[in-house]
Amino acid sequence: MQSARQNQPGTTKQETTEQDIVTADIGGTNARFAIARIGNGKVLSLGEPHTLPVADYDSLADAWHHFEKIAGCPLPNHAAMALACPVQGDVLTMANNPWTVIPADLPRELNISPPLLLNDFEAVAHAVAAVDHSHLPLLCGPDRPLPEEGTIVAIGPGTGLGTASIIRRDGRTLVSGSEAGHMGFSPFDDFEDRLLDRLRSVHGRVSAERIISGPGFIPLCTQLAEDTGDSWRDLNDKQLWTLALEGHDKLTRDGMARFCLALGSFAGDIALAHCATGVVVAGGLGKRLMEVLPASGFAKRFIAKGRFEDMMRRIPVRMIRYPEPGLFGAASALALHLAARTPEAP
Repeated sequence: MQSARQNQPGTTKQETTEQDIVTADIGGTNARFAIARIGNGKVLSLGEPHTLPVADYDSLADAWHHFEKIAGCPLPNHAAMALACPVQGDVLTMANNPWTVIPADLPRELNISPPLLLNDFEAVAHAVAAVDHSHLPLLCGPDRPLPEEGTIVAIGPGTGLGTASIIRRDGRTLVSGSEAGHMGFSPFDDFEDRLLDRLRSVHGRVSAERIISGPGFIPLCTQLAEDTGDSWRDLNDKQLWTLALEGHDKLTRDGMARFCLALGSFAGDIALAHCATGVVVAGGLGKRLMEVLPASGFAKRFIAKGRFEDMMRRIPVRMIRYPEPGLFGAASALALHLAARTPEAP
């Protein structure tokens, strides 16, 4: 693996605009790293990703240096990092993992130039904006490509619930991250009212992420068990999701159906709030549910917006089928950032 700290003398303009970078996707459970090749504002290639469990490392710097050992050589000087937290202020506190990131310290700790930091779902949105249409299979709505004008929202359940917007105007694209997953949960029916009451007794305020996320499957299945009188097994969310996706266990299968309904409601609410012209479902669970969502009640809940149902029916909703959208998207964001700083050739 070659480092791209310096360009060789005598290279052409085309050659000097291509370089290697480190791209990282730091989530609540895993930290992913890869080397990407970028040039002229695009990702030219994405190297083999390496996934490191967050729980095995005390800090981002520890995980970074472990990746450097895996690479076997000094890492490139430029880096893009997608972080599962708001990227604001002098100290960044990760939403679902114990790491704290101080941006000003990263160049010294990692021995690189100041990295490009962005919200993890902002990175996913960059991937949505950059990947080929073939990586965006239809979930529901009209079968047409994502529009070239308007606002596209990306939504993704995983360890948390990510959201971001892609704004396309007059041939230009702007990507903006958000923390809409922490908006208050809005129940749709009696079951969700009971679920909300259960969680309110524990947390007080209940965000959408408390339910529409991997860990949110536990209280959802617990409420179903209470309603039906089924025996409850003390399993973690990963074990429950495995049972649900295998399809042999009725309680978790019903819980997965309920999860898809709640995700559809939330996706529709966010689309309505942005007057979106397109929606993309991503995230770790979005990927695992790719075969489940199209046949679920997602679409029915997505359009169930009263007087705005006709408008909601006209929104194409797609999924992203790309191996590592966070890594690709962070690299794409840095490619655009560096291209914008490159002076035009005389």
